[in-house]
Amino acid sequence: MVARAIDWKYALGLELTDPGFDFTVLAKFRARLVEHGMERVIFDRLVEHCRQEGLITAGGKQRTDSTHVISAVRDLNRTELAGESVRAALEALAVAAPSWLATHVDVAEFAERYGPRVDGWTMPRSQAKRDRLAQVFSQDALALCRAAWAADTPMWIRDIEAVALLRQVLVQTYYVRSDSRGREVITKRDADDEGVPPGSIRLASPYDPDARWSAKGDELFWCGYKVHLTESCDTPAEAGPVLRLVTDVHTTDATVPDVQATAPIQQNLAERGLKPGEHYLDSGYPSADLITAADKQHIRMVTPLLLDHSPQAKAADGFDKSAFAIDWRTRQVRCPAGKTSSHWNPVKQHGRDAIVITFSARACRPCPFQQQCTASKSGRRMLTLRPEEPHQALTRARTEQKTDIWKTKYALRSGIEGTINQALDVTGIRRARYHGLPKVRLQHAFSATAVNIVRPDAWWTAPPLRGPRTSRLERLSYRLTA
Repeated sequence: MVARAIDWKYALGLELTDPGFDFTVLAKFRARLVEHGMERVIFDRLVEHCRQEGLITAGGKQRTDSTHVISAVRDLNRTELAGESVRAALEALAVAAPSWLATHVDVAEFAERYGPRVDGWTMPRSQAKRDRLAQVFSQDALALCRAAWAADTPMWIRDIEAVALLRQVLVQTYYVRSDSRGREVITKRDADDEGVPPGSIRLASPYDPDARWSAKGDELFWCGYKVHLTESCDTPAEAGPVLRLVTDVHTTDATVPDVQATAPIQQNLAERGLKPGEHYLDSGYPSADLITAADKQHIRMVTPLLLDHSPQAKAADGFDKSAFAIDWRTRQVRCPAGKTSSHWNPVKQHGRDAIVITFSARACRPCPFQQQCTASKSGRRMLTLRPEEPHQALTRARTEQKTDIWKTKYALRSGIEGTINQALDVTGIRRARYHGLPKVRLQHAFSATAVNIVRPDAWWTAPPLRGPRTSRLERLSYRLTA
């Protein structure tokens, strides 16, 4: 652009005859920013300037939402991934250690098999032949890894990124075992028998080790990342245009639930003096611990909570947890029939503190409300509660979100979707331009900066009462019918 666009030359103060610079300068510049942890410098400085000018204030309202980001690599199935991982390792070794590679593989044979990229469209149509090809990929990958990890092989060979990723793909895709005759057999891993790694650590491409497969709902399924945008959303005292600026951008891999990104976002805002008074977000049902932590930081989280999912609550015909009176001081629970619990057991569930409440069978079996209270085989009711403070926070939030006032307030969150759409139109934020999470974070930081530049410009220069766009046909129809 600098070489051929006059506006870029003017902006940079260059002569018209300036030849510009080589494109690798930008690539090296981005690499230096990532290496020194400076991905967000320009974004943070612009936000700080806007804060000093009074365009952003702390203690107000801010809203957050996320969207998927498609990685800059091909979508590969398991067979393609295995073959392409072998190909990537061979390409890297052909440059870094050609002599070593030539002594351990048949270069001519491997060049014919892995010269062109591995593509499902060019694979055999027969399923038997495809299975055979998958076996060939596994055998080649295993032979290459064994050679790289041999005792007489230099250590730096296995430190090549493509070689290390090949080993990881081999482990997550195939299973090596011995048959009844003692022969070595390589088979594809099965989710039921050998098991496969969880999506959070399962490689999706040998060229982008941070890209992950993820799903949202029944229709959205993608390989890549996830970006969370936060913007100010204070409502003005008087009607009129409002300047809303992006205050935080947070990028994670695709498998990280939205709820796990809420605390880091609030921490980033607090560190920069932009802690919101009210935070509107669709965080995927936050936990009681997160709500309690936000309350302690004087942040009011406006977000939907997962309702009581017990059979009684789902059927709306029986006694759910809210029907039981809890005495935290005496560590007892009283049921709707007036019976008192017999056991109060603090436990750990999924790494969190919980309390299991048990009623005795003597009290539950003769109770006239037993059918409405429990369907357990033991005939007695059990409750699982959080500790007092998180439990009370959950109860308050669930009660509040049933009110019309809360629903009206939560509707304010939907405006962040327009910000995501603008970032998509202006910067293409939903498609990663680079490989690896650090550089994708850099891309999103620049995208958020671009939005924060475009918005003040439009706010200061655009007509205050600019009407909606109308087509020429609509204007003609208006003139003819006026």
